Amino acid sequence: MMTKETILKKYFGYSAFRPGQEEIIDHLLQGRDAMCIMPTGAGKSICYQVPAMAMEGITIVVSPLISLMKDQVAALTQAGIPAAFLNSSLEEDEAKEVLFGIRSGRYKLLYAAPERLLLPGFLAMCKTLPIAMVAVDEAHCVSQWGQDFRPSYLNIAPFIEALPQRPVTCAFTATATDKVRGDVIRILKLNDPFTLTTGFDRPNLTFHTSRPKSRKEALFSVLLQHRNDSGIIYCSTRKTVEEVCDKLQDRGFAATRYHAGLTDAERKENQEAFINDDCPLMVATNAFGMGIDKSNVRFVVHYNMPKCLESYYQEAGRAGRDGLPSDCYLFYNAQDVHTCRWFIENSDNDQLTEEQKKTVKEQDELRLKAMIRYAKTEDCLRRVLLEYFGEKAPANCGNCSNCLENYERIDATEDARKALSCIFRNDGRLGLAAVSACLRGEVPPSMEGLQLQSQTTFGLLQGQSEQQVRRLLTALIDSGYARAAGDAYATLSIADQERTALLFKNKETFFVQQRKEKKPLPKAESLSPRAPKDAQLLYRLQEWRKAQAAREKQPAYIIFSDAVLHRIAEKKPRTKAELLAISGIGEKKAQRYGDAILLTVLEFEAPKKLDPALKKLTPGTVLTNRKRGPMTCVAVSGSVIYFRENATGKVFKYRLDSSLSRLFVL
Repeated sequence: MMTKETILKKYFGYSAFRPGQEEIIDHLLQGRDAMCIMPTGAGKSICYQVPAMAMEGITIVVSPLISLMKDQVAALTQAGIPAAFLNSSLEEDEAKEVLFGIRSGRYKLLYAAPERLLLPGFLAMCKTLPIAMVAVDEAHCVSQWGQDFRPSYLNIAPFIEALPQRPVTCAFTATATDKVRGDVIRILKLNDPFTLTTGFDRPNLTFHTSRPKSRKEALFSVLLQHRNDSGIIYCSTRKTVEEVCDKLQDRGFAATRYHAGLTDAERKENQEAFINDDCPLMVATNAFGMGIDKSNVRFVVHYNMPKCLESYYQEAGRAGRDGLPSDCYLFYNAQDVHTCRWFIENSDNDQLTEEQKKTVKEQDELRLKAMIRYAKTEDCLRRVLLEYFGEKAPANCGNCSNCLENYERIDATEDARKALSCIFRNDGRLGLAAVSACLRGEVPPSMEGLQLQSQTTFGLLQGQSEQQVRRLLTALIDSGYARAAGDAYATLSIADQERTALLFKNKETFFVQQRKEKKPLPKAESLSPRAPKDAQLLYRLQEWRKAQAAREKQPAYIIFSDAVLHRIAEKKPRTKAELLAISGIGEKKAQRYGDAILLTVLEFEAPKKLDPALKKLTPGTVLTNRKRGPMTCVAVSGSVIYFRENATGKVFKYRLDSSLSRLFVL
């Protein structure tokens, strides 16, 4: 049996696990259930795909959408992992072939929709299979408190109970509040699960919010900033999708559309055009994207505000799945709130009871309020998002529009000393609100009994707003100078006596973010596209990938992600060994595409003019050298020929004489 490390390198091309992956895999291999929350792009699928390859038997993966299954299985097949899916998209002959392969033990992973699990034929077949594990993707769909409740997910627990032997069960999601997490464990009947939340943060994403006078012009500015990038523009209604798509096409942008009002054939055609980068811009309602694993989406624009942060974060998270820097834009105005409320009031799911419908609407209204707060806030956008999902975050992330545009970093050492003096003199006695009131020299009626005016620090920050002082105190807590203890009434105290002493001795400096005057949005004409390193080689690699994907009739990102192409362009590998050392390239892909990639790199770096005398020598020609043995020509440029030794895989430069009979090492 292969080790987890061998499987990771051989099939996925990675030398090390990402945070949380190894812990999850270890517990699953030990036979323990697991419940895991990992952000989009953090590698959730590897957490069950690696143990699936290591376990005896087959793994059933419960997946909500046909397109998601197709993408996952295509990627696994490319990597050399035997996987298949069963859904309504298969022709009868294709379904029979898959069923035969399942019964004969050909596959290690089988993807199926939750609606299929309790079908008599499928269940009867599964009872005869050695099922090692059941993995539930998008597990938040099982909870009526979640934003994507799907009653069919309630089939999962009865399916597992109907099997002769209970397999290891694991559940994965990217967005779930505490209540939803509890529902997942309870409803799926996970047995003493190992639970892990690696965090909701996506550091590579930059978040932007704005209330533009003209959404159309704001959108054009974004698109001009992201020239040649692939992106998704989400609109709240079909009508808006049509209007925006028409505007983009009229301005010469290669855009397509997706919404429930189109025919199945149109949706499929438009989706494939987007996936294959024929139309890099997709204008869509939220019906689009859940099953799309396209890794090179560089930006997501919410043309209208969605009705909850769960949906927003999930949809925005479709940008930058490959880990490269990407942008998420939210346009907002008051009309969006009315539209969201209309959807909440008029949503109707016949599969829910009246009590369930009432509960869902109440939760939807609470989620909408949180969404409005995010759209309007002047605080750090990342902080608002992360705190909503129960994760602590710093006051300033330095990578959102509020932090980048609304604030500037200033020296607040003197103010920090005054605030810490107040905290020290009332150690553990006053909460944040009371300390703030004392420093500002105000005594609200509710605090009259605290005798704040008798404090020596009373009014030391007089003239500053409550928001300014609160931001200062929060920054002191985040920086570790102070701490807030207690639940119902959090009192402040000094957390680090030594650092505080250094601050008072002028041996440390304390900085905070201060609001600055808003600058006007840059004009579209002044915006320039990103220029990645080795852009020309990257472009050639992308062109090769696009042509290869067309030949294989696969999405380009299934061949290689943008992140992998960036690494190739940076490293410029010369041998198969160097290629395999690049993160994300496994043995199967190196074997399949290695020669083409190495040739692309060699041709890029070599001189471009070809000596006419050497036209007979072409890539693929094999010559035998007495010392080195058989060697294959991989590139010819000018009087220089690149040969790869068949025995070692190493590439060397040679010069060939005009008779094409003698090689000279350069």
